[in-house]
Amino acid sequence: MSEKLWTGRFTEKTDRLVEDFTSSIDIDKRLYSYDIEGSIAHCRMLEKASIISEEDATTLIEGLGLIKREIDRGEFQFDNSLEDIHMHIETRLMEKVGKTAQKLHTARSRNDQVALDVRMYLRDETSDTVKRLVMLKTVLVDLAKINIDVVLPGYTHLQRAQPVLLSHYFMAYYEMFSRDVERFDDCLKRINVMPLGSAALAGTTYPIDRAYTASLLDFPKISANSIDAVSDRDFIIEFISAASICMVHLSRMSEELILWSSSEFGFIELPDSFATGSSIMPQKKNPDVPELVRGKTGRVFGDLVSILTMMKSLPLSYNRDMQEDKPVLFGTVDILKPCIEVYIKMLPKLKINTEAMNTAATRGFLNATDMADYLVSTGIPFRQAHGCVGEAVAYAANKKKELHELTLEELQSFSSHIKQDVFKILTLDQMINRRKSLGGTALENVKAAIKAAEEELASKIKG
Repeated sequence: MSEKLWTGRFTEKTDRLVEDFTSSIDIDKRLYSYDIEGSIAHCRMLEKASIISEEDATTLIEGLGLIKREIDRGEFQFDNSLEDIHMHIETRLMEKVGKTAQKLHTARSRNDQVALDVRMYLRDETSDTVKRLVMLKTVLVDLAKINIDVVLPGYTHLQRAQPVLLSHYFMAYYEMFSRDVERFDDCLKRINVMPLGSAALAGTTYPIDRAYTASLLDFPKISANSIDAVSDRDFIIEFISAASICMVHLSRMSEELILWSSSEFGFIELPDSFATGSSIMPQKKNPDVPELVRGKTGRVFGDLVSILTMMKSLPLSYNRDMQEDKPVLFGTVDILKPCIEVYIKMLPKLKINTEAMNTAATRGFLNATDMADYLVSTGIPFRQAHGCVGEAVAYAANKKKELHELTLEELQSFSSHIKQDVFKILTLDQMINRRKSLGGTALENVKAAIKAAEEELASKIKG
């Protein structure tokens, strides 16, 4: 199985070290089903264009089917001397059907062949990623509905800022993952372009029918330039870029779950089935799942930098450097997929400590802005109101009290505009529900956002 398909030009055998060094079979063998599917479509097109006979096409297609079943069953023998999955399949096809196999590579090159395989693979993986993200968005909407009226502190600079609904928090991540879905959907448009027929870089002299091949492989668009088609890896860069942004979102959520599950916060408890213990400290319950998601984010970033660096100085068209696109692509896919999956399964099992969240939302002067807004409603300019409330906060902190725990007389010492009705707007309920501006945390806003999300998800799932 070690004879090369391109030995005619060479007078020396390839050094074994070079065979091992240049081999990519350990990486690209996962593309075998796409390579065979593409070859079958190419074969049918060659027959349709009368480039090969119907008998030869039938022989080749049957042989390719036999090889696929061999690989499926784990019976196929891989050999570094044959470099990649394309040469493995073609060489095995010769063993199966004889010299007829030599006709399969007519009007194509490994350059457009690998571009086709990767696009078909990534088309499936991108579609699968979108489906997983839609499932994750569904989980977030369900969590928002279940925890519709739970209040917790919202943070800026990791300092308590203003109270928000926990449901509003979950819907914030819904928006983030919605943008991820849009990015992957948009990326899919540029992935779903058929390069086969571009040959090595200049096209082919044979009367091929690229539109027919595209229809067989369900490609809505055909590459317009043969040089670009074999050297384009933008679609991989774009996918890994979208994956990197998605991992940012997962990592940010991970950081919050890690903080919230600590004794210092105590807002949530991770399910035992998604946590680990310590080898030395019996009391520990470690948030390893979100920590690993947070850590794996860096690897996806590294994949993006790797492929950008690889492509940044390559002249047109194909260069062997591009063989290194697959380790980073497969690496990103193999990280992103389980990270989304583990969150789909873990998030519904979170134990929410409503009391701890509520208590935290009533401490730390989270109603200071509401008091300033109250003063503005009496005719005081906001900057003056801001300074007045700042003085009241300093006074209350010195007294170890919250603003709403001060007496009316104490508050009026900072402004005569303050009346008894101020205490009503300093409650959690009022702080939440008065924020009715579009996108705000008011309960009616969040309910509307959940309803819109459910309609959008139903449409996405149905579609």
